[in-house]
Amino acid sequence: MPKIKFYNRPEVPMEMHKVKIVQKLTLLPAKERLSKMKEAGFNTFMLHNGDIFMDMLTDSGVNAMSDNMQSAMLRADDAYAGSETFYRMRDKLEEIFGIKYLLPTHQGRACEHIIAQHFVKPGNCIIMNYHFTTSKAHVTRLGAHVEELIRDEGLIAKSSLPFKGNIDIDKVKACIEKEGADNIAYIRIEAGTNLIGGQPISYENMKEATELAKANGILTILDASLLQDNLYFIKTREESMKDKSIAEITRMIADLFDIIYFSGRKFGFGRGGGILVRDENLFHEMEDYITMFEGFLTYGGMSVKEMEAMIVGFDETMDLDIISQGPQFIDHCVRELDACGVPMITPGGGLGAHMNAREIVSHIPSEQYPAGSLVAALYLCGGIRGMERGTLSEERNPDGTEHIASVEMVRLAFPRRVFTLSQTEYVIDRVKWLYDHRHLIGGLRFVREPKTLRFFTGMLEPVSDWPEKLVEAYIADFGEDQ
Repeated sequence: MPKIKFYNRPEVPMEMHKVKIVQKLTLLPAKERLSKMKEAGFNTFMLHNGDIFMDMLTDSGVNAMSDNMQSAMLRADDAYAGSETFYRMRDKLEEIFGIKYLLPTHQGRACEHIIAQHFVKPGNCIIMNYHFTTSKAHVTRLGAHVEELIRDEGLIAKSSLPFKGNIDIDKVKACIEKEGADNIAYIRIEAGTNLIGGQPISYENMKEATELAKANGILTILDASLLQDNLYFIKTREESMKDKSIAEITRMIADLFDIIYFSGRKFGFGRGGGILVRDENLFHEMEDYITMFEGFLTYGGMSVKEMEAMIVGFDETMDLDIISQGPQFIDHCVRELDACGVPMITPGGGLGAHMNAREIVSHIPSEQYPAGSLVAALYLCGGIRGMERGTLSEERNPDGTEHIASVEMVRLAFPRRVFTLSQTEYVIDRVKWLYDHRHLIGGLRFVREPKTLRFFTGMLEPVSDWPEKLVEAYIADFGEDQ
């Protein structure tokens, strides 16, 4: 992993690639952004991409492809059944993970749907180090419940702990004793805990958790969607792994689990997904779900062109120079904002830089969605689209009350190989301005609230005229056309 030194300035992350294709960006004036935010119901998911200057909503399906990935798309075999593209993908995944059987899907949540359909029964318990929105929704929809057993220190916002995604082994033991091993459908480990700031889990912790599960006859499942970042952190933060290659670490992790699934929109830099099943009999039991819900067994709802690109992307994910770029830019952003006094989730994790909304807008009650308000304010003050990761992303309690999130964050995702350092500096500048004017930000309330995954399509409105006042302050400092 190269370290580029500078003669007369502090070390900054360097893009280890050159730009060959560009897409023009447009920064709408602040008053126009206010109008667009109102039309979108103060939900950044509902904004038109053409109205956004920097799209930091997610790294899912929006990573830049390499030249080798794009050229690979030309060899795609578009046969409905028996596509050679599928067999190339299957073989590449077996080479990396050592698991022979692949069920292709159109993306990660399709994997979660199939896994839940097959394994989850009403009343079951599913243990996780931490949930993801869709992974939990699929479980609760089927009448089961999720136990999040992350270590307590994982929820401390400002920290120097290298592996805040670690599961608490003592809590797992207690849960098995309470629920009974037979009632636990599986233990799901997320390698890179999305909803607490992309924080990684160590290899040793995964090993200890899976050994405990196997001793009790419990199925083990790895969500490898964010594995690329987690591999980087294991390599750089876990002492016993520093002499291992990324490929070696990947195989060591894979050997711990019965099932591995992934969103190719993250792992592999393409648009697709897949479930790797170690046991042949179990693989055949699950085949029908692909033909019923996804497509035929040799494409699973994916474009074969994307599949060919992902095959190259899997190899690139084993390249430390490539997978280091995201975490290094995220770390730079987090460190710079932390030095400015902006409350951030530390240390910097994978996926994106995460703002601690609960502390930044502590005057907004949790029931008025502090992170949702902050992410709307960020678009107003810079045209930057982030994502709410807090109470708005939770499901309501059975009695209709809000389930207050353990952490209340705004995520600024860093799609791989997309943004430059100067664009990152722009984000840092606008976040600092917004933090200095945080007292102007108010809460939100629902106008239209979907029953499930409401953060995707729900429509909200401000509880006061705070957006107008915030935009007025912004224009006073930056002018009408910014």
